[in-house]
Amino acid sequence: MNDIVTSILLMGAMSSTGDLPFWAVSNNFGLMPQGSGGLAIVQAYSQPSPSAGPFTYQWGASFAGNTSGGESCLMIDELYAGIGWKKLGFEAGMKHHGRDFLATGSSLGGDNTLGSISSTAGHLVWSGNARTMPGYALTLAPTAVPFTGGHVRIHGSFGDYATLGDRYVQSALVHSTKAFFTIDLAPRLTFELGLDHYAVWAGKGEHAVAAFSLGNYYRVIIGKNAGPGGSGSDKANCIGDQGGAEMFKLDYRGDGYRITLQHEVPYNDGSGMMFRNFPDGVNTLCFSFDSKDRWVSDVLYEYSYTMRQSGSLNTESYNPDIYGPVPPEANTQGGDNYFNNGEYRDGWVHMGRTIGYPLFFANEPDADGLVVGVRNNRLKAHHLGLAGKLFRKAPYKLMLTYSINHGIYTSPYIGPSQWQRPWGSVKEEGLPQFSAAFMGEVPLTKGLSLTYGAYLDRGKVLRNTSSATLGIRWIVGL
Repeated sequence: MNDIVTSILLMGAMSSTGDLPFWAVSNNFGLMPQGSGGLAIVQAYSQPSPSAGPFTYQWGASFAGNTSGGESCLMIDELYAGIGWKKLGFEAGMKHHGRDFLATGSSLGGDNTLGSISSTAGHLVWSGNARTMPGYALTLAPTAVPFTGGHVRIHGSFGDYATLGDRYVQSALVHSTKAFFTIDLAPRLTFELGLDHYAVWAGKGEHAVAAFSLGNYYRVIIGKNAGPGGSGSDKANCIGDQGGAEMFKLDYRGDGYRITLQHEVPYNDGSGMMFRNFPDGVNTLCFSFDSKDRWVSDVLYEYSYTMRQSGSLNTESYNPDIYGPVPPEANTQGGDNYFNNGEYRDGWVHMGRTIGYPLFFANEPDADGLVVGVRNNRLKAHHLGLAGKLFRKAPYKLMLTYSINHGIYTSPYIGPSQWQRPWGSVKEEGLPQFSAAFMGEVPLTKGLSLTYGAYLDRGKVLRNTSSATLGIRWIVGL
C-alpha cells in the first residue's frame, strides 16, 4: 500500500529591478517567473510503503501557476504513473529527473523543497533547470553483475520524450540513454562510471531533418548517420543533435560522514567522447554528515572549465581567405559548441531555458519569440554550496557562484576571438559574474512552514539585481 502526500506552496517574489536574479529562477524546473510576481504549486504523489512486495506502483501530479508583469501562466509540472517489479521499472508521463547533492531538505520531510546545493544538481545534462517533457522511461535500479560477488553493479534508463512549446524545429523528439557502473574498490570506497546521452531528432522546421521512422529511430539509438530524407549534416555525421556527459565519481563513506568527488565531461560529438576536449568538465567535491541536525551538514565546492571544446581550429569551417593558411594542428573536430546545433538550432533548450547546466545561459528570444540555443558555453566558474539547519531546526542552503564568461567560440562577449586560431595564440577576455542565494524554511506547526529566500546578481553578463521571496508551505501525509 502506498501513502499519499499532498502539499501546497504559495510564494511571492520582489526584485529591485523587476528581474529575478539567476539563482531565484535556475534549477527550479522552469516554474519561477522571470520577474517580480508570485508562484503557486499544488502537488500530490504516492510514497511506496516500506513493506511493499516485489510489485510496486507510483504516481504523482503537480500543477503550478505563476504571475509577473501582469501576465499569468498555468503549467503542468508533473503528471506521471509508474510500475515496478524488483529492479525493473516503467514510468510514463511528465516527471522530474533526479537530483543529487540535495540540501538538508524540508523540515517537514517528504520532497526536497530546497533542492540541490550543486550548480548542476549533480547532472550536467539534465539539471532540472527547464520544464518537464512528456515521455516514458524504462529503468533499472542498481543490480549486481553476475560473477562479481555483488561488487560491480549496473543501473540506468532508456526513454523517449517530446518537446513542447514554440521551437525552431517544432515537436522535436528526445531520446535518452543512461548507463552507470558502480565498482566496490574497498569496503567503504566505490567508483562509479557513467554515460548520460541524449539525442534531439525528428520534428518539423524550415530545413529538412530526419523524419520519424523505425529505421531512423534505430539510427538515433546507435548514433549512426541518417538515411534517405535526412539533411546533409545528418547524413555526414550522427543523426540529429546528439550530446551528453561522461561521469566519473569516487564515493567514500566514513563513520557518520560521506565524501564524494565527481567529474562530468560534456560532449557534443565523438571528439568529446574520446576526451579530446580535456580539461573541460565540472569537478565537484562534497562533504556531508549523515546527521542533518547540524548548523552545517553539507559543504560542496565545484570548479567548472569549458573553454577547450576539442580545440579552436576546425578545418570544415576554416576559410583561408579570412584566417590565412590552414595551421598544421587544425582538425575536423574542434569547436564542439556545447548545447548548440547548426540544424536543431533550439539546441539543448526547452521552453526558453537550458535543460542542462544553467551557467550555459540561453539566448534571449529572437524576433519570432524563439529562444535559439545558448549564448555562453565557454567559461571558468567557482561554486560553493552549504546546507544545514539554523538552530538545528530550520533547514537552509547557501549558494555562491563566481564565473568568468566568454560567450561562444564564434561570438565572444568581449575582446578578440580564439576561433580558428592556434590554441593559446590569443589572450582572451571574459566577463565576470557573481550570483548568490540564501534560502530556507522555518517550521511553524505540524505540516506548516514558512519559506524564504534572498538573492543577488552582480557582474557584467546578467543585470545587477537583488530580490527576496516569502511563502507558505502546507503538507499532509507524512
